[in-house]
Amino acid sequence: MPYLQLDIADRCSPGDKKRLAAAMCETYSRMMSMDIRRISVGIRELEKGGLWKIPEVGGEPVPVSMMMLDIRSGRAPEPREAVAKALCAHCINILGLSEDRLNVEFTQHSGDEMYHPTLGGFSPDWEPAEH
Repeated sequence: MPYLQLDIADRCSPGDKKRLAAAMCETYSRMMSMDIRRISVGIRELEKGGLWKIPEVGGEPVPVSMMMLDIRSGRAPEPREAVAKALCAHCINILGLSEDRLNVEFTQHSGDEMYHPTLGGFSPDWEPAEH
């Protein structure tokens, strides 16, 4: 945990995937104060035409990309929005994805829903910093 997953309806090189994974891990770790060793990135290439949305009522479906971010429960909306924007920027800059065709969804989890054998088992509980 966290697991950062990107589904794209296109192909990209292993080198670009590696650069994107590194950028996403570094950004997420810094912005969310997370141990970088706990972050996993998945980039799934769907078949061309394998992911769609309808951007306007009555409009035609268009191909899109989808990012799913598993995140610790209790994170405030502002840092979640900031990290989503930063990770989207990496997808746009490295893979050439279109901002208007990239959606982000969060799934929130407690520490005891994330297990890392090499890091001592369950993730430690995260407590939001007091302001």
